Amino acid sequence: MSMESSLQPTNLPTIENYLKSVQHVNLDSIKSPCLPKSKSYMKIIGLPYSSELGVMSPDIIEGVLKDSHLFKDATLASKPRVIKASPKLDKAVVWVDIWDSQSGSCTKNIINRRFNVG
Repeated sequence: MSMESSLQPTNLPTIENYLKSVQHVNLDSIKSPCLPKSKSYMKIIGLPYSSELGVMSPDIIEGVLKDSHLFKDATLASKPRVIKASPKLDKAVVWVDIWDSQSGSCTKNIINRRFNVG
């Protein structure tokens, strides 16, 4: 059995409790355990630059992502970045950085999916 397959999110509280029960351990030095993570960089295209919500901003994008079922398990690693795709078009391009498991399971559920804004 590999180490990665034995570490499941459901095992983390057990590991944390065990570490805190070991004698001669400074409890303040124990952080909450988590599985190894990687950062995925994603580009969202086809969004309107201005909508009923106003001009697309990082705050609007964060709110939309939090409300979207596609991003329910996603944790943003930084503020989204928004640019207007063209001076003549009302389209935005958004880049988001997402913390994900090393297997990329969260990212795999998002790639090539569609969602609505507004």
